[in-house]
Amino acid sequence: MSNYRPSFLNSIPLVVKNLISINIILWLASLVSPGFFVRWGMNIDLTDILGMHYWASSKFNPAQLVTYMFMHGGFNHIFFNMFGLYMFGGVLEQMWGPKRFLFYYLITGIGAGIIQQFFWTVEYRSVITALSEAIAANSGQGLLPFQDILGKYFSMSNLGAFDATALLELKKMFLDLPITVGASGSIFGLLLAFGWLFPEAKLMLIFFPVPIKARIFVLIYGVAELFMGVARFSGDSVAHFAHLGGMLFGAILILSWKKKNQL
Repeated sequence: MSNYRPSFLNSIPLVVKNLISINIILWLASLVSPGFFVRWGMNIDLTDILGMHYWASSKFNPAQLVTYMFMHGGFNHIFFNMFGLYMFGGVLEQMWGPKRFLFYYLITGIGAGIIQQFFWTVEYRSVITALSEAIAANSGQGLLPFQDILGKYFSMSNLGAFDATALLELKKMFLDLPITVGASGSIFGLLLAFGWLFPEAKLMLIFFPVPIKARIFVLIYGVAELFMGVARFSGDSVAHFAHLGGMLFGAILILSWKKKNQL
């Protein structure tokens, strides 16, 4: 008689394994695509194509609400997201089954994207309104109060002398600026579900190796994300409200399933 011990890869549930594989493949492809296609005279940037742009940008298409969650920035970004997917996703897939788990994962990711779009709309409304009014007036004078904001992204001189043509180009470039990538919205949705279903489970932060109950862990992360999103520290490029959006849509799904006795 021989003892069978499954390999590490075989121990990972199917959907989680496939999601991790797709994310890694697309991350590697995004690293090589700019230089790979240039030899044929093509400038293809997968992050620009599959990442989620602002809804008013000419680069946005609705499919990006799904594709953005499979794209990542640096190594740390994808490593910690995939680690979270492995840690929390494996347990939830075994509990819910592959179909329900995948549905939850995608809906929380899409929900995170929707919340991020709403946040962008609120954040950029005043600048975009001023740009539209300046274009109508054929003068950049009305944009002078926003020169410091626009100056963070563009090198400009004598903004007040811009005519409608230059202002239209400036508006297009401004609308094309916002882009977000990553599975973090879905991962925060998984974290919420884990804390909801296994509230007494003990978790530890890497930089604070003290066991914390899952429900407290989730609460700490939620409050921290809300604080960071509102504070908007200089140089912070993390989509904190998207993370909260993943949690919000996760809570809506769980409450719906609980009401129907399907949790």
